[in-house]
Amino acid sequence: MRNYITHEWFTIFTIIGLFTIAVAKYLNSLRFKDFMYVIGNSKYLKIYSKERKKIDLFDSFLFINLSLSLSVFIYFAYSTFIEPLNFELISFLKLVFLVFSIIITKIVLERLIGSLFEIDSLITNYLFQKTTFKNFSGILFLVANLFLLYTDINISIVLISAFITVCLVNVIGFISSFKTHQKTINPNFLYFLLYLCALEISPYILLYKLIREYNA
Repeated sequence: MRNYITHEWFTIFTIIGLFTIAVAKYLNSLRFKDFMYVIGNSKYLKIYSKERKKIDLFDSFLFINLSLSLSVFIYFAYSTFIEPLNFELISFLKLVFLVFSIIITKIVLERLIGSLFEIDSLITNYLFQKTTFKNFSGILFLVANLFLLYTDINISIVLISAFITVCLVNVIGFISSFKTHQKTINPNFLYFLLYLCALEISPYILLYKLIREYNA
């Protein structure tokens, strides 16, 4: 085990992430099993998109893990590729809050757009698919963090490998969503491109700039 001063806190956040995944599995073990096979299998998306609730506890607990695990991953990535960081709990909690807020804000904006253009059903289905693949990415980030914290594998290799894997997962999710809604997207392709730039790309650029400015 590496002797990082921050290990204790990162271990706590990792345990919380593992706990939230365990709770999600406990809430619905069959759904969790289907969820883990979502890559390359549309069964989960077809079945559970029809069982949508305003507050989905299963997705909520997985989302908590996503926020924590992604924040730990961002910390290591920034500290490795940009500049070393001195761990401060308050600063890290601000990062967690920032990640959480950006994701939630995107979802709210997308729902508002759905209501504005009267395509609520389409947006709801799309968000369910996107949320599913993001939550799956959260589990991948958690696994990557375990390698970062408790193995001697080169940090850069772990970070790059995890990033590429997560990108592939989300590309698969994007293609799946695109195919599902292709008939709707084709006549409105320009608006679709504007949507991608405004709500899919710019928030992550903003997150990167905020982190850099905060640590400048």
